[in-house]
This record gives sequence, C-alpha cells and structure tokens, in this order.
Amino acid sequence: MLEKSLKGSCGYWIWIIFLLAVTTLGFFFYLQQLDYGLGVTGMSRDVSWGLYIAQFTFLVGIAASAVMLVLPYYLHDYKAFGKITVLGEFLAVAAVIMCVLFIFVDLGQPTRVMNVLLHPSPTSILFWDMIVLSGYLLINIVTGWIILSCNRQEVPPPRWIKPLIYLSIPWAISIHTVTAFIYAGLPGRSFWLTAIMAPRFLASAFASGPALLIIFCMILKRYGRFDAGPKAIQALATIVAYALTASIFFVLMELFTAFYSQIPEHGHHFQYLFAGLAGHHNLVPWMWTSAVLAFAALGILTIPRIRRNDGWLAVACVAVFVSLWIEKGLGLVITGFIPSPLEAITEYVPTGAEIAITLGIWAVGFLILTLLYKIFVSVRKDIEGTNDRPVAQLKS
Repeated sequence: MLEKSLKGSCGYWIWIIFLLAVTTLGFFFYLQQLDYGLGVTGMSRDVSWGLYIAQFTFLVGIAASAVMLVLPYYLHDYKAFGKITVLGEFLAVAAVIMCVLFIFVDLGQPTRVMNVLLHPSPTSILFWDMIVLSGYLLINIVTGWIILSCNRQEVPPPRWIKPLIYLSIPWAISIHTVTAFIYAGLPGRSFWLTAIMAPRFLASAFASGPALLIIFCMILKRYGRFDAGPKAIQALATIVAYALTASIFFVLMELFTAFYSQIPEHGHHFQYLFAGLAGHHNLVPWMWTSAVLAFAALGILTIPRIRRNDGWLAVACVAVFVSLWIEKGLGLVITGFIPSPLEAITEYVPTGAEIAITLGIWAVGFLILTLLYKIFVSVRKDIEGTNDRPVAQLKS
C-alpha cells in the first residue's frame, strides 16, 4: 500500500515539498543547536523546560485521543466511527513520533537517549513514560495498518488483532496519565502539585484530539473526496463539547483553590498567567486569548443548531485546538518555573532557532500524517470502486 502515497495531484506534491522544506530548515537549526548546545534556545537555569517540552505535553494528549474513536466503535459497536477509526490511529502514530522527536531535541545531545536504554530506572516516571509511548506507537502502527490492509482485501481482520485493540484503550489513558505524573510528582513546583493534573490532561486531550480530527475530516472531504459522514462528525463534536466543559471546569477548580486558600506560592503562578507578576506579563495576552477561545468554542458546541453548521463547527474546532495548545503547552509548562521556589522571576521567550526546530518537527509529523492519510483515502476509493462496479455492470 505504500506505493499509493507516491501518486497524487499537483497540490498534493506542493504540500509535500513545503513540508520537506520546513523540515530541512528545522534540521539546519538543529545542527546549530547540536554544535553550540541548548544555549541557542530561550531556556535557562531557572526555566529548564520550554517550547520543546510544551509541544511534547500537548502532543501526548493528541495521541491519547484516538481512544475516543476506538472505545465507542469496538466496545459499544458504534458503527458511525467505522470509517474513521483508522484515521484516529494514524493521527496517534504521527503524534507519538513528534513526541519522541521533541524529547530528542530537548535532551541536547542525542547520545543521552541511550542513558534511558542502557541504565533503566523503574523508579523513574520518565522511564515508564518511554515504555508507554513506545508501546502505544507500536500498537497503533500495527492495528491501523492491519485493519486498513484487511479492508482493502475485503477480508475480516485476524483474530489476534482484537486483543491488541482492546489493549490500546487503557494504554491510551496510561500515556497521558504517566505524562501528568511527571509534573505532579515534583513537590518543589507548587503549580504542578495537584491531584487533578492527570484528569486535566485527559480532559484537554479528549477535546483537542477529536477537534483536530474533525478538521482533518473536513479537509479530506474537500480535497480528498472522503466523507466521514455527518453522524460521525457530530458525535465527535459532542465529545469535544463534553471534554472541553470538563477541561474548563478543572481549570476553574484550580483557580478557586489557589485564590480562596490564599496560599501565596499557589496564587502567584496564576497571577503571573492572567495579570502579570512584578511587572512580568509575557504570557498574559496568550492566556486571555486561550480563555476567550475556549468559552467561545464551548458556546458554539453546546448549541446544536450552530454546531451542525460545518462552517461554525470548523471555527469551534480551530478555537479548541489553539486554546488548549496555549493552555496546556505554554501556560502549563512554562508557568511551573515562574516564579521559582526561591521567588525569582526569570521569563522565557523562545528564540528563532527554537521556533524553527519546533516547526520542523511539526512538519515531520504532518508529512507522516499526510502520507498515511493519502494511503487511507486511496484504499477507501478502491473499496468503494470495487463495491460500485457490479452495480454499474448490472445497469449496463
């Protein structure tokens, strides 16, 4: 089936060349970082996690969101998701690969990756994060590819694939739960020291991932002549609405706890986010943008008549994706370091090289996703053509 990714329109190849160009640019700046060190980034002694880890945290949620298709389809026999379950699994594959690349560039020297493999530490959350991410990547590659191959040949999937699919459901929950524990397990960082960190991560994941998938389904309908069906799209939109509601509720719970308790080290982080602290307010416009987009999207998604309009639904999904990218990426990760446990305020601004490397990794992810979706759409066209052929012959 790989040969199907090598056939496409002029627009398809222009998009591929564009992604390769952005990837090449990112790799060029990564070589600079490899030569000079992480000093080319905006990170410092006080803010040791920046744009790279922010993307990693957000993308783990995108990968985990595939469970919102697998669970209804395989456990509850929700037929509407039958056509797009593989799309969710392929999205998870691209997202996990990007996660791995962001960890790779954040380590500075690539040889440091071998420390985790040569000197495993079962007491480390990072060790278990590596285990669950690599396992989840393998599960989604195998299940997505095997199911698509069986669909192409119009044969039932092998019996051994079902247990693997069922395993992917708790495994998807585990990858984001373990990632949340990386933050919640650091007692010196009061902003992250909360028992609802894992539920916050899962709620935002189940909103941003399906929202992104809806956008991709709309793009495939317009340019790939693949229609996921209104029932599937509206079901996904309903999932996004409920998950976004839970995500907003969890953030409001954190705000109430921080300000009602009047514990300074809890409130200062949120004050820095939404009002600025001691004249430092780099993230204030970002966070208010995130809040406005979240509530605007929630308003659109909770009104069925508006939600059923494809234009408004696309706007809402883009708003959800951008809002949670800001809140979960920049807002959550960077603010954990500002102010520091010693009340020092060191603001973080990503450098041009850091942004270029980040865009390069996103381009790698979109390139992988484009190739996988091109194969998927081509196989679906072959299946539909085969099914329509006897009807056409009968009419003739």
